[in-house]
Amino acid sequence: MKSFRVLLVILLVLVGVVALTACGGGSGDETIKVGAIFDLTGATSDVGTPYSEGVTDFVKWYNDKGGVDGRQIELISADYAYKVDQAEQLYSQYVSEGVVAFMGWGTGDTEALRSRIAADEIPFMSASYSDVLGNPSEAPYNFMIGTGYGAQAVIAVQAGLDAGATKFAIFHHDSPFGQSPVDMAKNYAVAHGATMDVFPMPGGATDFTAELTQVQEAGIEYLLIQNVSSPAATLVRNIADFGLDVQVVCLNWCTDELFASLAGDAGEGVMGASPYAFPGSGAAGLTEMEAYVTSNGGKLEDKGIRYVAGWLTMEVMTAGLEKVVADKDDVTGANLRAALETMDVFDTGGITQPLKFSASDHAANKAVQLFKIDGGRWTKTSDYLLPIP
Repeated sequence: MKSFRVLLVILLVLVGVVALTACGGGSGDETIKVGAIFDLTGATSDVGTPYSEGVTDFVKWYNDKGGVDGRQIELISADYAYKVDQAEQLYSQYVSEGVVAFMGWGTGDTEALRSRIAADEIPFMSASYSDVLGNPSEAPYNFMIGTGYGAQAVIAVQAGLDAGATKFAIFHHDSPFGQSPVDMAKNYAVAHGATMDVFPMPGGATDFTAELTQVQEAGIEYLLIQNVSSPAATLVRNIADFGLDVQVVCLNWCTDELFASLAGDAGEGVMGASPYAFPGSGAAGLTEMEAYVTSNGGKLEDKGIRYVAGWLTMEVMTAGLEKVVADKDDVTGANLRAALETMDVFDTGGITQPLKFSASDHAANKAVQLFKIDGGRWTKTSDYLLPIP
């Protein structure tokens, strides 16, 4: 009987250890699992691929340094080809495998998963900057380090108003991503005595002449683009061919090196709004990633601004994990959320404005810099700007 009681105690201890490990509370050699979905072959793969490389390279670099207090980050990822149903399937799979955090990508899939990640208590950062994702009452486990699309659009409209413009238009990807800033941009323009015409850009469209005829007839002076680089470059080339005298302003997803290359001469003078500094800008926060890329035979400027955004997003999530471990808490999604909400201001070394989350605000970044293409390259024309009410 005594032997039986001893055996029972041993079994109960072993069960407790297994349970502790399953809930993420272990330490030592255990990895910290983070899930990720990337668009490597879908509609936004032109920008999704370098972003994914930024995320994965940060994890390699960080693990080589020793990880989170000796624990390696295990990044579990796949290409979801910009398909919401595939994103949902992969998310469920990775949660079942024990991830405590998640790196997403697009607006459609991020918003579709919003309620599920809240129920599962999985902190989620993505490349979507839909403004609702920064509101904890609407998205309690989403965190944004990029400036909200609506805020970007408002700052772009402010620039136009400052230049004396009163007639605006916004061309947008025909999707939740594209539609995200439209209402804020239009409402802001109207509230300041201006007008805002709205033009969806259907996927696969190769000519926008019909829409530009309406732009010409309306006397549009400032034209905002909420789209990725390839269709935005097509639109700008159409504008040049049409001979329109209009100031184009790209929001962040076409303010990149790919757009400048694809637009060619038609891109000269195009303005851009970006939360992130470009490689080659001299921002101190780029030093470590630049050294890593160089050590692997590459150049950060060739990787581009999307790579910078991916690296930085994973870096901020990891800072939250570091705080959980430093506070000697179990590595769980709930504890990671609390750590992100309470950690000190995160200084990105000038890649963005300093970032700060709180329990009432998960939009850590409120500002963008303005740029203009000069000689085929984006040139900074402003410091970080905040929306003005």
